[in-house]
Amino acid sequence: MLPDTVLTDPRQDPRWRLLAQGPHGSVFTSPPWIDAVCATYGFTPCGALRLAGDGQPRAGLAWVPISDIRGDRLSSLPFSDRAEPLTDDQLDWKALVEPISTAAAPLTLRCFADAVPVGDPRFAQIAAAAWHGTPLNGGVEEIRQRLSQHARRNIVISEREGVRVEAHTDRDAVHRFHGLHVVLRKRKYRLLAQPVELFDHIWDAFARDDAIVTMLAHAGDELIAGAVFLTWGDALYYKFGASRHEHLALRPNDAIFWAGIRWGIQRGARLVDWGLSDLDQPGLIAYKRKWATEERQIVTLRAGGEHARTNPQAGAMLGELTRLLTDDSVPDDVTRQAGRLLYRYFC
Repeated sequence: MLPDTVLTDPRQDPRWRLLAQGPHGSVFTSPPWIDAVCATYGFTPCGALRLAGDGQPRAGLAWVPISDIRGDRLSSLPFSDRAEPLTDDQLDWKALVEPISTAAAPLTLRCFADAVPVGDPRFAQIAAAAWHGTPLNGGVEEIRQRLSQHARRNIVISEREGVRVEAHTDRDAVHRFHGLHVVLRKRKYRLLAQPVELFDHIWDAFARDDAIVTMLAHAGDELIAGAVFLTWGDALYYKFGASRHEHLALRPNDAIFWAGIRWGIQRGARLVDWGLSDLDQPGLIAYKRKWATEERQIVTLRAGGEHARTNPQAGAMLGELTRLLTDDSVPDDVTRQAGRLLYRYFC
């Protein structure tokens, strides 16, 4: 019997969850992540499954249709480091993508450079980024010795300076981290931060499975850095990080990364996924290389959309609003509220 293709809601279908827990899945194609992003920004996700003759899922693709002031588009998946289709079979991929690759709206996806869509001539590569990972095979000391000399030295510095890292699983820790996050994105990158509602939805979606931890670093009683890690399958994902610039000499980020690795080991994770780094951030790439022994490329692909409704002026306006609202003269609370209003349009 030939495979059938059916539409589904990837947030709720147990067949999608089964595929997302397989070798092609990641936290970004997991039901809790999709649910958290869509609940925050008011998106309705779509999914397509290829079913074997016995009804078992064999391939899948998820996407979100978006129609707003910037135009019409399809994203697989918005605000995600990557979202490979859940297959490596060319025929299954063709059957999944054929119905949604249209001239009316472009389809954009991010995936590893060796994923099946990269060989599809309908897709053009529009961007590339780096990905880093740290395998967690071996004991704590063995893994520590595999880190770069620079990373090991910074761990020692943070310990000597008395940096204290605590692992938290409560919602309040996520909120405390978000305060750091807003300030860092504003002062260092001149960008708006994701709204706190996203962090609340992420906590709601992952805490029920004990799959989220917030690492907070202190110097004395002062919060100086933080990071949010998520688990899915047997991988630990570093998703968000922030620190106070005036305390970087204490190496709090190194202390947090090392604490995250040890937490992952205790949880039985096989890998720390350090996520996506844009190629125009060589400093971030160099920093992650201190910790990672695996490096791959993530590519952004786009197809269709020849007759899509677009509004280039909206993109220019959002850029100018971001510049104005991240100026040092703007109170941080106003910048935070601006992120709540505008961030959904940056996908």
